[in-house]
Amino acid sequence: MTGRRVAERQGVRTDPDLAETGQDSGGQDAGETAGGGGARGLEFVLSLERGLAVLCAFGPGRERMTLTQVAALTGLSRGTARRFLLTLAELDFLASDGKLFWLTPKVLRFSHGYLASFGRSEAARPHLQAISDHFNESCSLAVLDGAEVVYVARVEARRVFSSRIDIGTRLPAHCTALGRVLLGGLEPEALEAWMARYPLAPWTERTVVDPALFRQRIQEARRQRHAIIDGETELGSRSIAVPVPDPAGRTVAALNIGASAARVSLAQMRREMLPALRAAAERIATLALPW
Repeated sequence: MTGRRVAERQGVRTDPDLAETGQDSGGQDAGETAGGGGARGLEFVLSLERGLAVLCAFGPGRERMTLTQVAALTGLSRGTARRFLLTLAELDFLASDGKLFWLTPKVLRFSHGYLASFGRSEAARPHLQAISDHFNESCSLAVLDGAEVVYVARVEARRVFSSRIDIGTRLPAHCTALGRVLLGGLEPEALEAWMARYPLAPWTERTVVDPALFRQRIQEARRQRHAIIDGETELGSRSIAVPVPDPAGRTVAALNIGASAARVSLAQMRREMLPALRAAAERIATLALPW
């Protein structure tokens, strides 16, 4: 079935961007499987990697995109990007009006499956709730995924205005307390590889973007077993986080309290919140559930 017929089956108008092109042919462009060489080996399926890259291209600020935008973000040719977009739309992971594409609720199946296997999200919630109730601030549990931290459990403080952070929310690891703690759990070689791959982009004027200073901050988080961020992700907002280890002592998650700088001082975070977070992290670490 051609790309145009797939779009027609969905009842959408086909944009000229989605017309058949000469780039549509050729085994290399289609990328059905990886070549025999390279560290990935014979079992690596390149087309699956490319299809997932297309899905991952959608995100905050990129909720609806054209074929051209997806191709530019993924580094795929327009012909290859078109085939993946239309295939994902045929499978109902994407929707389209013939020009723009966007994610459908079906993609939530992946997050629900992960959270179910992660296990500790719901089990940890009572401990997050206790911290949130005690300090009247939001408390979260997150894991590291590439350049970002992903929230896997959260209790929001009762306030008029919500922070709009929920389970599944992603924030940059380099300028969040959660991320600093999680990066502090990496081996030195793994941290260097992470820094070589992901840029230290400035989110505010206070974001640490100097590599030497960033390494220093990570070393401090590793040594002190906690991290504090003050205005690096959002001016006027600060956060404190501690690591949550697995039975082998490896940092697999991080627990934090986020607050307004107008409500909570840095001294209060260290004096009152840090001991409470550490005690909660210890309790979460002993839960008899797999990570």
